[in-house]
Amino acid sequence: MPPDTYVTSHIHTDGPIPGPHSLLTLVSAAYPRSDGRPTSVFTTNIRELPGATLHPLALQSWRRRSEDWLSTRRASRPPAPAMNAYASWVHRLPGRSVFVTDTADPDYLFLYWYLQRFTGDWPFASTRGDAELRHRLACTTLCPLTGCRTTDAALARTS
Repeated sequence: MPPDTYVTSHIHTDGPIPGPHSLLTLVSAAYPRSDGRPTSVFTTNIRELPGATLHPLALQSWRRRSEDWLSTRRASRPPAPAMNAYASWVHRLPGRSVFVTDTADPDYLFLYWYLQRFTGDWPFASTRGDAELRHRLACTTLCPLTGCRTTDAALARTS
């Protein structure tokens, strides 16, 4: 049996919780070991949920990053097809897929809610709440938004 595949995710949202607010961008990377480079990457922009609103704090943040906001809206897909494509990607990964998360980040909350709402499934064999492992396997550098790449470059210089 192939070894576990570790999956990390990086998201952008328009508010603190799913439902009243939307998942806008999803980037996930699959790692065959707990170190090294990703072997597969999934990325998509997702349309806002019907009736969802932009949270006032998120609005302030996105106003400072207007080009990044526009980037999240380019080629966005409806939530159901986007989540079905994501679940299919996870199911195609070799071995057991282990979602690696930092429970202090909203990634798990949004992904779990969206996957349950639009696919009725959590495609991962297990979830590992491990901030250190998630940091080591961070897929933030794969994010298409300029603000994320700028932050990663600054972190790399201070590490």
